Amino acid sequence: MDDGPNESPNDSPNEKVYIHEFIDIIGHNRANYMHHMTANWSPIAQDERHQLCYGVWGVVGTTRGWPEVVNIWEEDGFPGLSSSFEHEFNHPSLQDPKLAKWWAEAANYRRHGDDRVLIPAPWMPTIEQLCAAGTSGETYAHEQVHVAPGTSRDFLEAVAQEAIAAYEPFGWQLVGAWETAMVNESECFLLWAIPTWAQWGEGEAGEHSDAKLGAWRRHTYDLATDWHRFLLVDAPLSPMRTGRQPSRDDRHEGWDDA
Repeated sequence: MDDGPNESPNDSPNEKVYIHEFIDIIGHNRANYMHHMTANWSPIAQDERHQLCYGVWGVVGTTRGWPEVVNIWEEDGFPGLSSSFEHEFNHPSLQDPKLAKWWAEAANYRRHGDDRVLIPAPWMPTIEQLCAAGTSGETYAHEQVHVAPGTSRDFLEAVAQEAIAAYEPFGWQLVGAWETAMVNESECFLLWAIPTWAQWGEGEAGEHSDAKLGAWRRHTYDLATDWHRFLLVDAPLSPMRTGRQPSRDDRHEGWDDA
């Protein structure tokens, strides 16, 4: 396909790889977990693995299970991800010994995670490009889409050619478009930054009243076998909220890596 209507902000395609995580939170610990991931973990990952935080969000419980968090991490392609795996798992404990303290603390806040490796559409911006552009949202629409085996790239092409223009009048900006790796090309994820809650509501209503948006949604009945949209809200230190990566200066007093 060509660069599409949402072409990458630079002259080269996005060749990153992403880790997507659904996290189940224990009790009232969502804020504690989000801070622990951003301030206490991300600076280490940036230094040792060149892994960037793409985003950490709380899930709006009315739209999905609760309490939950979504994390997305940006890696330097599969070479970067393989180096990260080597760094993490080449120990008898299958865990970086330097992170034992961090893992022990995280266990107080979360009970389970469900992860995927994602490949971006070539025209999708990186987190550094999104921060440089000042991209943000009061909420985000996260879409998990199942398609027929072998058609994930075709689906993302249709998103580029039809969906972006259909949602643009409602203020929705597509910031993430991925296919899931290590499966049979049958799952995609989309992430829309929405400036205000009112614009989210207008977009939802528009699927039943706007001709262009309604046409796109009807087309998806032929493209997808299952579709779930749910809403997210940025963690306080999520890069699209702050415009930067989390740093050690963001930590609460008393926490260090040792």
